Amino acid sequence: MPYRRPPAVQARLDARRDRVLEAAVRLLSREGYTGCSVAAIAAEAGISTGSVYQVFSGKSELAAALFRTLVAREVEAVAAAADRPGTAAQRVAAAAETFADRALQAPRRAFALLAEPADQAVETERLVFRRAFRDVFAARIAEGVAGGELPPQDPDLTAAALVGATAEALVGPLADGDAAPGDVVPALITFTLRALGGHDAPDA
Repeated sequence: MPYRRPPAVQARLDARRDRVLEAAVRLLSREGYTGCSVAAIAAEAGISTGSVYQVFSGKSELAAALFRTLVAREVEAVAAAADRPGTAAQRVAAAAETFADRALQAPRRAFALLAEPADQAVETERLVFRRAFRDVFAARIAEGVAGGELPPQDPDLTAAALVGATAEALVGPLADGDAAPGDVVPALITFTLRALGGHDAPDA
């Protein structure tokens, strides 16, 4: 029978894991992946390096967990935007706007999540979450096509192209740190609507 930790021990380890991840979130937001060594994260959390290794097997596992923690929040926010009342085009535009606006509000963190060279485990997670964002967009595009609001198209293909183009368009402004949401987001919304085959602005 496999060993099972007593509930009190597991609760302590879970709490420590959460503490490590929140420290890593703070550090990533300030310094990106380059500043997220295990030692630096341990110092940020106020614990020993050995304590980090009690809840994560190594830097790769920690980096992947950090990425999942942060990007899951972004997917949730984008999905919530796509669920707002409106036409299919309005919902897709709202999802794109939320994606871009949240990135531009936290440029150092967003650049790390989107483009900064990182551990291979992070690169694998990036592919997984690109698909998660794609699925949010694709669901609304499929509804629009089925309801006759949008012209016939492959929802998955259009959604993947929109997510990829939006991420690529944001990389430069995020890296330079000189673009405000008011400069970038309207152009991305216009691009999104044109890519869907709709008008340049969502209907009021």
